[in-house]
Amino acid sequence: MTKKATKASARSTYRHGDLRRALLDAGIALAREGGPEAIVLREATRRAGVVPNAAYRHFASRGDLLQEVRSAALAELARAIEAEMAKARRAKTAAEDARAALRAVGRAYLRFALDESGLFRTAFATPEDLGLGPNPARAGESGLNPFELLSLALDKFVAAGLLPAERRPGAEFLAWSAVHGFAMLILDGPLRPVPRAQRDALGERVIAMVEKGL
Repeated sequence: MTKKATKASARSTYRHGDLRRALLDAGIALAREGGPEAIVLREATRRAGVVPNAAYRHFASRGDLLQEVRSAALAELARAIEAEMAKARRAKTAAEDARAALRAVGRAYLRFALDESGLFRTAFATPEDLGLGPNPARAGESGLNPFELLSLALDKFVAAGLLPAERRPGAEFLAWSAVHGFAMLILDGPLRPVPRAQRDALGERVIAMVEKGL
């Protein structure tokens, strides 16, 4: 293929000036298909229709692309949680609303882990940055990331009198540990062969355990 043909192919794959977005979309697709290990710059450039060296104008390394894909995965998880929380906003009392919000976070988290396992694994692929602080790239429509949405649900527990204020600090990590640990047992542990209906039922019990144990 000539250089002119290569450029023509690239133009047909992404809009002018939007190569970075095209590479990121390719990275997200790779993560969705195979998790963080599947994110390779050369394959991302191939899917975007450009030569490998073109990627380095936007991503200095595979690690840079991985971090951007991680942010996108966290944002998608945040949107999934927001959608579940929106469905739960029909409670009549503050206590019912708080319980519904916390359950919504847990259910959406587990469903995302099962239905989007590649993105879920990618979201937590690197330990040095868990994405806990504010970051628009990792947020849903509300501007909150998954950790902040969990915090919001727990704040509702305090406001509704379901959780003493003195027990509020650090409650996110207790709830997160239980649900995330269960998700990993399903994805990579001994619960993998358990039928989906049974796993869903167990997930509901884990969420109920978190709710009662706060």
